[in-house]
Amino acid sequence: MPKMTAMDAAVSILYDEGVRHIFGIPGAGILPFYQSLKNHGQIKHMVCRHEEGAIHMADGYARAIGTIGVCAATSGPGASNFITGLYTAQVDSIPLLALTGQNVRAQLGREAFQAVDIAEIAKPVTKKSYCVKEPAMVPWVFREAFKLMREGRPGPVLIDLPLDVQKGEIVYDPESDGPLTISRLRPNSRQVKKTVDMLMSAERPVMLLGGGVILANACEEFVALAEYLQIPVVTSYMGKSGIPHCHPLMAGHVGIQCNTPSGNRTFLESDLVLAVGARFNDRHTGDIKVYTANRKFIHIDVDPGQIGKNLTPELGICSDAKEALIAILDEVRSRSAARSTDAWAKKVPDLCEQLARKVDYDDVPIKAQRVFKELNEFFDEETVFVTCIGLNQIWSGQLQKISKPRHYLDCGGAGPLGWDLPAAIGAKVARPEKQVVQVVGDFGFQFCMEELPVAVMYGVPFVIVVLNNGYLGLIRQAEKYIYDMNFEVQIWYDGINNGRGFDFVKFAEACGATGERVENPDQIKDALKRAVAAKTPYIIDIILEQETDCSMGVSIDAVREFV
Repeated sequence: MPKMTAMDAAVSILYDEGVRHIFGIPGAGILPFYQSLKNHGQIKHMVCRHEEGAIHMADGYARAIGTIGVCAATSGPGASNFITGLYTAQVDSIPLLALTGQNVRAQLGREAFQAVDIAEIAKPVTKKSYCVKEPAMVPWVFREAFKLMREGRPGPVLIDLPLDVQKGEIVYDPESDGPLTISRLRPNSRQVKKTVDMLMSAERPVMLLGGGVILANACEEFVALAEYLQIPVVTSYMGKSGIPHCHPLMAGHVGIQCNTPSGNRTFLESDLVLAVGARFNDRHTGDIKVYTANRKFIHIDVDPGQIGKNLTPELGICSDAKEALIAILDEVRSRSAARSTDAWAKKVPDLCEQLARKVDYDDVPIKAQRVFKELNEFFDEETVFVTCIGLNQIWSGQLQKISKPRHYLDCGGAGPLGWDLPAAIGAKVARPEKQVVQVVGDFGFQFCMEELPVAVMYGVPFVIVVLNNGYLGLIRQAEKYIYDMNFEVQIWYDGINNGRGFDFVKFAEACGATGERVENPDQIKDALKRAVAAKTPYIIDIILEQETDCSMGVSIDAVREFV
C-alpha cells in the first residue's frame, strides 16, 4: 500500500470529490496542507484578504453552481474568523467545507499561541465539526464530511487539523477509495396520496416554493406540478428565482419585507398551502396567527426538525424535495380527474400587473426604485445577481425580475453585512461565462471591501451597484417608525467628496478597479454599459434620495406601502 502524508491524502480526496477552487489565507498552522495543495497542482487557490471574505467567497461559489465551497485558514483568529460564514451557510443550508490549521496536539488545552478550540466553537453553526487527532483518520473524516454536507439538509462542516497531524505519514491508496453513498429520503405512498387528495379538493390552493427546492435542483418538477394542476405559485425570499418572474402562475413573493403585494394577496386568499423546502422564518411569516388563519398546510422538508417548528401542518412529509415532487406528479398523472383551470389560477397575471409597485420615478436625487427598473431592463435573464442585508436587499427582493434558479444569490437567514462582495467574486469564479452584478448599500459595501483587490489580482470582472443614501437605511427606517429618532445612522460627512464622505470611485481606482458616480436617473443605463464593457471590477456609485422608505410591516396583511 502506498504511503503519503495525511494532507496529500486530503488533497487527493478533495479533488476526487469535485473540488476545483479553494479560497483562503495560508498561515503557519496550515502550511502542510498548502504544501500538498501546491504539489498536487490541480486545485486552484485564491489568496483572500480576510478569512471572513474567504468563507463568503466559498459560499457564493457553492450557491452559484450547486456544489461544495471550500475555504482554508490558519489556527486561532484565522479559524475563528470563519464563524460568521459558517453560521450563514448553516442557516441557508449551503454545503461548505472549512479547513483550519491548529497547533500541535501536545499544546491543545494549554492556551498555546493560536490554539483556540475551534471545533467546539463551531459546533452550533455546523452540521459537524472535527478536530482530527490521528493522521490515519484524515481520509475517513474527509469522506464523511462530504457525505454529511450533501445528504439530507445541506450544510457546512469544519475540519480542524493539528500541525503534527497534517505532517503525519499514513497508508492510503487513492485508487481503491471513493465517495461515500448518499441516500435520498422519499415520501411514502400514503403521504403522496393524501397530498393529492388535499390539492384536488381545495378551492384556492397555492404552492409555496422555498429555498430548499432550489437546493434540491427540483425547480423543474415544482413548476411542472403547478402547471399540471394549475395552482398559483408564491415563493419565500430564498425561493426567489425558482420559477420565472413572468410565469403565468407566479403570483409573487410572500413576506413582511421581501414581498410583492400580489404574492401576499394570493396567499391570504388561499385555503391550502403546499410548502416545499420552506422554513417559515419570521421575516417570511410575520404575525404567525395572520399567516396561518383560514388555511391548511402541507409541509415537505428534508429536515424533520423543520416540520412543526414554526407552524403545525395538516400533513408533514420528511422527504427530499425532488423525490417528493416526482412522486406527487406521478400520482396526479395516474388519476383520471384533474383540477379545473378556474378563475383562481387565471387571475394571477392580472393581479400581478394591477398590484405592481411603481418604479418609473424621474426624481433627482434618484429614487431607489428607479435603479431596479434600469437593472431589470438592461440585464438579461442570464445575469447572476448577488445582494445582502439592508434596504438594498429588500428593494431587490421586491422589485428585481429573475427568471432562472441560482441566478439570484442572497444570504437570507443570517444577513451578515459584507457577504455580497466576496460572494459575488465566488459566483463569478464558479460561473465565468455569466455576467455577475452585486447590488449593495453604501454601508454594507464597507464591511468586506478589502476583498476587491482579490478580484483585481485574479482578473475576476463583475459589476458593483452601490445604492448610496448616506444612511444605515434599514436601521434609519426602524428608528423613524418604532423609536421616533434618527441617531447614529448617518454616514455621509462634511468636507470630503462633496459632503458624501467615502469615495467609492477612488477606492475602486486604489484597488486597480474602475468606477464612476451617477446622480441622474438618465445616466444609469450608460453607466451600466461602461461597467459591462470594462472587463474589470467596476463600481457604480448611485446617489439616492436619502430618506425613501421601503414597504414593510409586522404581518402580511398589513404591509405599509411607500411611494
